[in-house]
Amino acid sequence: MEKLDKILIAHDFSENSKRAFDYAFTLANRLDARLIVLHVIHEAIDVRGFYVPHFSYEVFDKEVEASAKEMMESFCERTFSDFKNYEAAVVIGVPHVEILKKAEEEKVSMIVMGTQGLTGVAHVLFGSTAETVVRNTKLPVLIVPLSSS
Repeated sequence: MEKLDKILIAHDFSENSKRAFDYAFTLANRLDARLIVLHVIHEAIDVRGFYVPHFSYEVFDKEVEASAKEMMESFCERTFSDFKNYEAAVVIGVPHVEILKKAEEEKVSMIVMGTQGLTGVAHVLFGSTAETVVRNTKLPVLIVPLSSS
């Protein structure tokens, strides 16, 4: 088995994502691995062809990105006091595409993600980022399900 020296955690600041983060952080600590915390701002649907009065997409995009970066910075300040072997990134795009891209760029050993366990119609309509990542990578992926308690 190859050494797990870089772990990518896809973090969307949800409760389930925080639970998945705990697993990734524990693994990184125990294995002395670098932890890469990635937040993907889902690319907005462009409806600029429709008349939307008094709305600036450029301003909106910048505000969303600035807010996400502030959330990431705050999360890292609260979480990483003694642990220094990490990096954090906020990107805009389609989540599964950006997760796979970052994993390849960083040559990570493992991806850790939470899943909300959508079923039935919700799964068909919204799909699963985690499922798409698993189907499109050769890397090990640890999927942490939504806690039942």
